[in-house]
Amino acid sequence: MSQMLPRARGLRDRNAGFWLRTRAMLIKEFIQLKRDRVSFGMIVMVPLMQLLLFGYAINTTPRDLPTAVLIQEHTDVSRAIVAALRNTKYFKVTELPDTEGQVDRLLASGSVLFAVEIPAGFERALRRGEKPPMLVIADATDPVASGSALSALGQVVQTALQHERAIPDGGTPTFEMRTHARYNPSGKTELNIVPGLVGTILTMTMLIFTALSVTREIERGTMESLLSMPITPVEIMLGKIIPYILVGFLQAALIIGLGVVLFGVPILGSLLALAGLSTLFIATNLSIGYTFSTIAQNQLQAMQMTIMFFLPNILLSGFMFPFAGMPRWAQWFGEMLPLTHYLRIVRAIMLKGSTVADLHMEALAMFGLMLVAMTIAVRRFRRTLD
Repeated sequence: MSQMLPRARGLRDRNAGFWLRTRAMLIKEFIQLKRDRVSFGMIVMVPLMQLLLFGYAINTTPRDLPTAVLIQEHTDVSRAIVAALRNTKYFKVTELPDTEGQVDRLLASGSVLFAVEIPAGFERALRRGEKPPMLVIADATDPVASGSALSALGQVVQTALQHERAIPDGGTPTFEMRTHARYNPSGKTELNIVPGLVGTILTMTMLIFTALSVTREIERGTMESLLSMPITPVEIMLGKIIPYILVGFLQAALIIGLGVVLFGVPILGSLLALAGLSTLFIATNLSIGYTFSTIAQNQLQAMQMTIMFFLPNILLSGFMFPFAGMPRWAQWFGEMLPLTHYLRIVRAIMLKGSTVADLHMEALAMFGLMLVAMTIAVRRFRRTLD
């Protein structure tokens, strides 16, 4: 009995010591988490961002699709059709071209996603019961965005004609809607996904490569010797970015090559234009990643910033969900992301055969984003380790 008491007392002491040490570790971790504001921000911001984006911004039903209407005759019926398109939630008439050539250029540049042509003599043939044709051209590089809108277009025109009493109420359509799904007539999803994967993969890899560059130097202790050299922040940034431009270019060439061989994705435009604008996109992402590396205090924070930036790129660029289905505020946010502009560029060059002149606004937007990121990175670069 006398031997059991010290043994029980020792067991209680060991248990008490276990809980004291565990409690001390818990307090230490909470203090570290409190000091690491980036990690704490990730805990709060990631679920909040996902909730807001999926709840408010993501919508698979496109709205206000930019539409051009080519009117060959100005009559009450043509004006009624245009008014009906403007009043519907699917279409937004943004252009009234005068020729078919202008329609082709608007579609090639991505300024419009739909074009409706009302031919000459449409109203006269309609009232005579001759069932005249009305041509509808859809940019089918995004089959999801164009499919639901095309299915609603016939009913929109039917309602407009009944309102003008060009056809009897409740009657069967007395016109023929000829639909031309341009650039992807068969509606293959791989023609939409594979070019988008080029930008998505490049965004992730380029951000990670450079986001870790400066923080890796600090953690390894090599930043002191780097700062002691007669070299400017701009020279350091270019020296770290340029090698990865070549790596990114090889990645892009590999993905595009496999897309052509394995999935039959065409390249209708200039390879030189695609290479040049892809290089601009790679440099833009590398500049943003380098900016993260100058802000982060360690590699973990740099990775967290990369994830925080990559998430809206995937959700708001038009890669996973139709860009036209997002509310206006989400589209404004998406316009500030380089992947949004590159998706339009790579799909337009590969599937439409668009030129640099057609895509100059997208190129200028990416160039502006790159300059902003480089300016912030140079100013944030620490000349000392303080």
